[in-house]
Amino acid sequence: MNTQNKDFFVFAEQREGIIQTVVYELLGKARELADEVNGNVFAILAGYKIQDKAKDLIAYGADNVLVIDEPELENYTTEPYAQAIVKAIENKNPSVMLIGATTIGRDLGPRLSARLATGLTADCTKLDLSEEGEFQMTRPAFGGNLMATIVCPNNRPQMSTVRPGVMKIGHFNTSRKGNIENIKINFDKSKFKVKILKTVKENKNLIDITEAKILVSGGRGVGNNEGFEMLRKFAKTLNDKAEVSSSRAMVDAGIMQQNCQVGQTGKTVRPDLYFALGISGAIQHLAGMEESDFIIAINKDKFAPIFQVANLGIVGDLYKIIPLLTEKLKK
Repeated sequence: MNTQNKDFFVFAEQREGIIQTVVYELLGKARELADEVNGNVFAILAGYKIQDKAKDLIAYGADNVLVIDEPELENYTTEPYAQAIVKAIENKNPSVMLIGATTIGRDLGPRLSARLATGLTADCTKLDLSEEGEFQMTRPAFGGNLMATIVCPNNRPQMSTVRPGVMKIGHFNTSRKGNIENIKINFDKSKFKVKILKTVKENKNLIDITEAKILVSGGRGVGNNEGFEMLRKFAKTLNDKAEVSSSRAMVDAGIMQQNCQVGQTGKTVRPDLYFALGISGAIQHLAGMEESDFIIAINKDKFAPIFQVANLGIVGDLYKIIPLLTEKLKK
């Protein structure tokens, strides 16, 4: 890596003191890449009364944790977090900065890149090093019809936001040793233009399909609410780890919620078992699920692209096959 140093930074996003899963995914990848170039991995942990979370970041692969523990950071707002993270980065001059492509990460990342006068590759699905050690960031482009690999040769840090679910969680090792450094920030509060007056949580259980071990996913071939009710009954016969998800077409049709969408404009998932039911397999959908451990596809069209990535394919009418499978599993 043609840089002044070989340090990889990871923004350790936390919400109400809970480290987000994408952070452990990024630490795993950062650890892998840093080991290739004999570099170090730093985690930036910002919040309030979050000091005790630092040891978990070390166990997941960080060599150093930079803790910014300030009352101004208790709840996420852009300006205080941007000031704090910029200060931490400027003090250490890292080569690479990784951020989860969450709602917070997608807000924070562009602000950091502008203040640090560097580039930002958004929504990455792959990170790698070239033979020359150049950091390479890959993301879908042109509506997902091709994958673009982007480099940032002249500016540092090289920044990217990375989709949750595309990287494997790093190995957890409680015997790992690391340094914890506390950073004090002198905030310019005159720039604090936004205040959180009240937090209102939606009173319903939103499904996090990225955490599911089994996903039963439906597309245009399922067609309507009755079809998805059939999928829910099928999912219940599998086990309590199974969730129902869908392609974008069913979200656009108002049948499924956006938080259950798999694909380039939805969520990237890697369950142990993925059922693709009535899904043709457009490249935008494949980008969100092709890393699943085992894929079972059911489609009437034997030429459907989904069969190219499926481990097991059934050409047939899912309205006949799924009820039979459901009854068989019940017994």
